[in-house]
Amino acid sequence: MPPVTVVRTYLEMRSSRDLRPVEAVRFPPRLERIQGCPVSFFRYLYAEVGRPHHWTDRLSWTDEQVSRHLADPAVELWLLTSGAVPAGYFELRTHDDRSVEIAYFGLLPEFVGRGWGGYLLTRAVETAWAMLPDRVWLHTCTLDHPAALPNYLRRGFRPVREEAYTTELPA
Repeated sequence: MPPVTVVRTYLEMRSSRDLRPVEAVRFPPRLERIQGCPVSFFRYLYAEVGRPHHWTDRLSWTDEQVSRHLADPAVELWLLTSGAVPAGYFELRTHDDRSVEIAYFGLLPEFVGRGWGGYLLTRAVETAWAMLPDRVWLHTCTLDHPAALPNYLRRGFRPVREEAYTTELPA
C-alpha cells in the first residue's frame, strides 16, 4: 500500500465554561472509572476501539509497559458500558503544565452511530475539568472516525495546531 498523508489536529479548552455538553441521551450507558485494570482488558479496549482507525503505537507494548502505564497516578481509565458489555472508553492523563489530556477516546465499532460519542466526550471533558487543570486538550487525525473532529468542535474545543505526517497503513 502506498504511504498516506495524515493530518493531526491539536485542540484545547481553556475554561470549563467552553464545554457545550451533548443533550441527554435516552437510556444513557453507564460510565465508571476502571481501577486495577487488567493488562488483557486494556489491550482489548485499545485494540478494538482503535482497529478501524489504525491505532498502533501501544500494540507493541510489553505487559510490563502496560502495567507501568496503568499504575501511573497521572493516568485514569474510564469505561462506558451498555448493560454489562464494554461500549467505549477514554483515558485521561495529567501533565506537569497543569493540563489534562484526553489521551484516548472512542467507542467500540458496534456502538458507533448511537449518539454516544458526544455523550462520552461530554463526560470525559467534565471529568477532566473536575481535576482543576488550566486547560483540557486532545488531538485527533484524519485516520480517526469522520465524526471525531466535528464532535470535538461541537463540544467547544478549539484547534490550536495542525501537523501533517506520512505513514504506511497495514494491508
